[in-house]
Formats: sequence, C-alpha cells, structure tokens
Amino acid sequence: MQSERIKLVPPSMDLAQPMLEAIRASQHELSVYLPWVPHALTEAESIKNMQEAIDKYERFDGELRLSILRNSDAKFLGAIGLIIRDKSVPFFEIGYWLNTKETGKGYITEAVSLIEDYAFNELKAQRLEIRAAETNRNSRAVAERCSYHLDATLVNDRRLPSGELSSTVIYSKLARQKI
Repeated sequence: MQSERIKLVPPSMDLAQPMLEAIRASQHELSVYLPWVPHALTEAESIKNMQEAIDKYERFDGELRLSILRNSDAKFLGAIGLIIRDKSVPFFEIGYWLNTKETGKGYITEAVSLIEDYAFNELKAQRLEIRAAETNRNSRAVAERCSYHLDATLVNDRRLPSGELSSTVIYSKLARQKI
C-alpha cells in the first residue's frame, strides 16, 4: 500500500529498532493514551513485540500491524493496524500512532486512507471503526478528517494510563455502496 509520500509495509524484524527509537522519542506523548508504551521501551520487548506482530500478520489473527515509512528516505514514521473484530462481518478497528516529530504533516490521515482502501477493497470489510479516548483531540481529528461518523460515546468506560477515568468515542465508516 502506497501513496505519493508514504507506504505501509508488513511487520519486519528489520523495523524493530527504528520502531523502538520512535517509541522512545515519543514516549511522553504516546503514554498519555496508550497503556502499552511503558512495556515497549527495551530492545528485548521490541523484538518480542515485532515477532508477535509478524506471527499475527501471517496468521491473519488479532491485529494486522503495518509500519508507516516515508517514501523519500524509507524513514520509519509510526504504525497503523487493523484490529480484527469480527471476521464473519468483516469488521475491523483501525489503530495508529506516529513519532511525535512527524505529527501535523498529514501522514496518519494518508495512512488511514490507504488502510481503509485495503480493508474495503481487499478484505471486503463492511465496517471500520476508530476508537479514541474522548480527550484525545488529535486522534479524533484524524477520524473526522477521514470522514468517519461519530457513532457513540461510551461514558466512563476506561481508565487512561494515568489512572484518570475517561470515556471512549467510537467513529465508524461503512462499506462503500456499489452503484
């Protein structure tokens, strides 16, 4: 999957170190909403995590995680994934994060567009969701820029990594109607 500026590539051990470096460089911002960040800061965990991502990708199980690379220099920018919610529908949730140094440049919006095209056209998805903490303005802005519809707010259904009680917003997009 590729656009003019980025490409999405399957998980690879070659990307474990660049991913670790991006997580470390962005840990302060990422750890506000993503509970896995403190557990992903060592080389051993990075290797283990990447191997799990490779295994899941090959088995089409759990989550299909892709790395986001810039075309001009092959730099690792972040990750995007399709979390398999129900294969019988098919229904997926999109999750993403970006190296803080690369935010505000439209990369995640492009990545969401690429992965949704793949989900709808190749995987025949009927529903895609983007879920975020209600207070995560950046993630919500991505969903809104990509024309996802706000379906619901689940009030007080989660704790943020800080321990603060929070709500979850659910955005969705349905399969394109064939004319």
